[in-house]
Amino acid sequence: MNQHIKLEIGHSACPHDCPSTCALDVEILSANRIGRVHGAKDNSYTAGVVCAKVARYADRVHHPDRLLKPLVRAGAKGEGAWKEASWEAALDLVAEKFIKAEERYGSETVWPYFYAGTMGLVQRDGIERLRHARKYSGFFGSICTNLAWTGYMMGTGALRGPDPREMAKSDCVVIWGTNAVVTQVNVMTHAVKARKERGARIVVIDVYENATMKQADMGLIVKPGTDGALACAVMHVLFRDGLADRAYLEKYTDDPKGLEEHLQTRTPEWAAAITGLSVTEVEAFARLVGTTKRTFFRLGYGFSRQRNGSVNMHAALSIAAVTGCWQYEGGGAFHSNSGIFKLDKDMVEGTRLRDPKIRYLDHSRIGPVLTGAEDALYGGPPVTALLVQNTNPANVAPEQRLVKQGMLRDDLFMCVHEQFMTDTAKLADVVLPATMFLEHDDIYRGGGNQYIVLGPKLIDPPEGPRTNHYVIEELGKRLGVSHLPGFGLTEQQHIDIMLGKRGLGTFATFKEKRWADMQPDFETSHFLNGFGHPDGKFRFRPDWIGQPAPNRPPKRMGVLGPFQCLPELPDHIDLIEVADERHPFRLATSPARNFLNSSFTETPVSKSKEGRPQLLIHPDDAAALGLSDGDRVEIGNMRGEVVLHAKLFEGVRRGVVIAEGVWPNDAHERGEGINVLTGADAPAPYGGAAVHDNKVWVRAAQPL
Repeated sequence: MNQHIKLEIGHSACPHDCPSTCALDVEILSANRIGRVHGAKDNSYTAGVVCAKVARYADRVHHPDRLLKPLVRAGAKGEGAWKEASWEAALDLVAEKFIKAEERYGSETVWPYFYAGTMGLVQRDGIERLRHARKYSGFFGSICTNLAWTGYMMGTGALRGPDPREMAKSDCVVIWGTNAVVTQVNVMTHAVKARKERGARIVVIDVYENATMKQADMGLIVKPGTDGALACAVMHVLFRDGLADRAYLEKYTDDPKGLEEHLQTRTPEWAAAITGLSVTEVEAFARLVGTTKRTFFRLGYGFSRQRNGSVNMHAALSIAAVTGCWQYEGGGAFHSNSGIFKLDKDMVEGTRLRDPKIRYLDHSRIGPVLTGAEDALYGGPPVTALLVQNTNPANVAPEQRLVKQGMLRDDLFMCVHEQFMTDTAKLADVVLPATMFLEHDDIYRGGGNQYIVLGPKLIDPPEGPRTNHYVIEELGKRLGVSHLPGFGLTEQQHIDIMLGKRGLGTFATFKEKRWADMQPDFETSHFLNGFGHPDGKFRFRPDWIGQPAPNRPPKRMGVLGPFQCLPELPDHIDLIEVADERHPFRLATSPARNFLNSSFTETPVSKSKEGRPQLLIHPDDAAALGLSDGDRVEIGNMRGEVVLHAKLFEGVRRGVVIAEGVWPNDAHERGEGINVLTGADAPAPYGGAAVHDNKVWVRAAQPL
């Protein structure tokens, strides 16, 4: 090839469930083929950097195993026997089955089920329009953000924070509970810039020595679910040693005196016994953040995925209020900017069509829902029809055995719209082939930054796959609701409506701009005009059951979990699955570098780089169990048991084990994945999924 030929570059946004929502430059090789994918250099957050798995996205788009034709089950459920069907016949069958289910049990028996396989607002959220139009069961989307957002909102009263690009202007960046190298690489771009240009210290707090901690100046390995204890001890030292900003506390917080008194007994010695850290480590961290005004706390999702996760988030967040670092550029605490975008999705979601009398079902509790648990069904009928888009619950949802048991019910009809034959698709009655993000129009917003980014169609899909929007529109026609508001519009028309209401132009004009920077001004971002609560104060005393939150359960569901046990002030609370004599280990199911939830598990490079499902275990624990590196190991609890291979690893505390990545179920012996072990009980106060909070036993697996 002539090396002087200039590649055509298309512009888009990464659609995957990641806070970075990277702005992308895509090599277009032909009308239906792409080359490499690059981070957009002229986007100030992406800054030319994109994770390796997205850089090689051609491996997904042009994968030989992509689903290309509608399939209808031709044998027993899960048997793998299929017959091809036309789109018309497949959609006719889906509509027929939904109507038949409704005739028997009423509209609430149908449950459209989706999540963040794409973060595009049209392709992801259009399923809600069909739900509301047909009065199907509501969807309380709880699995990802609830625990983290709830804890953050309890303190700040608003879901926003300092400009994340300010990390580059910090003198200390604290990366707490997120393996940013693996899950949001752009955090490292800005943190490392601060170190290079300002000599900033990078602190990483996590449950094991992961790829991010290896880049840290100070790494703190805490036991899972104990972050609140560390935060309280840090604040104890700040008050004790005169490092608390009392003027800031008096002006901006609700009860600094009550907090200081409460923390008298939360000493470094107290925290060391709970967290596994040394007193010296706690003291050194406290002194560092207490003497460094420009400290930027980058608070992730990982440490909130415990049953006490909202408490942990609120406690860690509270440190920034005690130091007063919110006042400085490069200082403050950031979790998500999801509250700043304010795109009106009423039309795409059909919000005006929603009937408040219709029940909601908890996304994270799909296992109990499908197996008929009374407390999961909220007094309504059984779910006998599912439409699944953008998610793979047979693999990623808690209590996997219940999920699969429910999906294998003879009286359940399930249609799955997918790109590959996932664990969920394998259990379906109808499988519809889906487009990928470069093959359709959509618009994205990034909680980890401040950009709304357009993702226009760049290439033609293979013959066969259709968009999520197409499926919703076609089912709307067959189900008699296509005349209702929101139906009959194209993707671009929906985008025009959202952009127009926000004063951002149209799809056509936005295509030229590519993105819009929505970051509020410094005073608003740093809450210098007051926090989001009515009195403008940061709350050390959270209103655990009264505080609004973006994904608070609907009123009909009520407050969830043992909310009566939540503390009045920042604290450590043992709502977690504490290790016991039968289950002496704590398991966290942390992200793998080359996967994103269950995406990329099908691409050859990602699979080869990850190897096989492994259990990271401390060498001393392995020796006590008679295990050697590479041995087959069985781990289990009251929910089931799974086989992995042991990987001896000194970067984890004794009594803690880590299983990285959501591997496909069939990558494990017995065809059961790691979420056999995770619980579907709703954590307090607003629900969620405590996927890193599991007590387990560990033993050598029986010989094959």
